[in-house]
Amino acid sequence: MILVPAIDIINGQCVRLTKGDYGSKKVYNEFPVEVAKAFEGAGLTHVHVVDLDGARAKHIVNAKVLEQIATQTSLQVDFGGGIKTETDLQTAFDCGASQVTLGSVAVIEPELVREWLEKFGAEQLILGADAKNRRIATHGWEQDSGLDVIDFIIEYAQKGFEYVLCTDVAKDGMLAGPSLELYYEILEQLPELSLIASGGVTSMDDIYQCAELGCTAAIIGKAIYENKLSLKELERYQTEQM
Repeated sequence: MILVPAIDIINGQCVRLTKGDYGSKKVYNEFPVEVAKAFEGAGLTHVHVVDLDGARAKHIVNAKVLEQIATQTSLQVDFGGGIKTETDLQTAFDCGASQVTLGSVAVIEPELVREWLEKFGAEQLILGADAKNRRIATHGWEQDSGLDVIDFIIEYAQKGFEYVLCTDVAKDGMLAGPSLELYYEILEQLPELSLIASGGVTSMDDIYQCAELGCTAAIIGKAIYENKLSLKELERYQTEQM
């Protein structure tokens, strides 16, 4: 299983939220690229970059930060936040994203997303399934779509999506463990899915449990910034997987 540290960006700075609440913002570093370089230095190979300004503004805002991370490190960048048009999507790829996560737009414009899947391919696109009380949340997790998370994932898997990043919003930033039951349910129905666990991954036990369930990757955010998980531990785990 791949370990993917997260960099969330507001005003060009590396921040973390709790349960997606913008009012809970805590700045950890003014220079996200320095954080990315630290991840790279620890032997990690991927990074999850979220443009939180973009998620609210409904278009990419922090493209420059994405470009800095992509050009100044060798990390494979999964980028999300504010992707609403093909221009946004192309901008993300042009700025160096290896993959792009599509969240709200997959709820609002499913036909457009299907077209993108045909044009860009399943290797480059990740379905973002952010769940609040098992319903898909959109627009920076501030709106409830009413869609059941598992039904939503199944629908898009049938359309050809292979990668799904599933965040349980209630777990995000709480440092209390991931949503293992939800991931078990998803993988029970879609065993071939490349499922990326997100939200609440706090300990090595959490990481091993996600791997045991069959998750392809786990995103780790606040646990790193609050020193619950050290980069040394993550490096050791990744070395074990090689």
